Amino acid sequence: MHVARYIVDAVVIEKRSLRDVAAAHGVSKSWVGELVARFRAGGYDALEPRSKAPRSVPVRTSDDTEDRIVRLRKELLGNGFDGGSHTIHYHLSLSEASPPSVSTIWRVLKRRGFVTPQPYKRPRSSYIRFEASLPNERWQSDVTFFELKDGSKVEILNFIDDFSRLCVGSKVLSVTRSPPSTRQAGLGDCPPRS
Repeated sequence: MHVARYIVDAVVIEKRSLRDVAAAHGVSKSWVGELVARFRAGGYDALEPRSKAPRSVPVRTSDDTEDRIVRLRKELLGNGFDGGSHTIHYHLSLSEASPPSVSTIWRVLKRRGFVTPQPYKRPRSSYIRFEASLPNERWQSDVTFFELKDGSKVEILNFIDDFSRLCVGSKVLSVTRSPPSTRQAGLGDCPPRS
């Protein structure tokens, strides 16, 4: 930190007062005093910015608790049971007055490598909707399964024009197979040109 080094040099080497140096650089007198004290305790290395991380985290899950979670997970999976965070929470609540929360258990399992990361869902904005620009340019086919009153099952085959959303053809069939479906529906031998 160059400014801190310059301020310390002004006080220690040039023998200027803390008040003069603080006024010249627009900082507080107490900060200049702190820099000089740090320099006298540890030299120029002590002037580097210190870590702002807390020295202790009282709410952090202890290593013993994490080990119990992992041990219970392995035990449950070894016996053929579900080893998810809800199940582990339930089993820990049987033996502990205040077990860690389900989300804490999940974070421990993830940190220890027991959770396989799932890919995020694609955003809807990435979907490209293909749409016909002219009528009868592209058809969509749709099959609906239906059970009649007598218990027989049929399939309703619909062909829809992609441009106008008009139902071009519809037919009830007992069995549908892809290639001859247009023939069975009475729509001719081949689908429209793309």
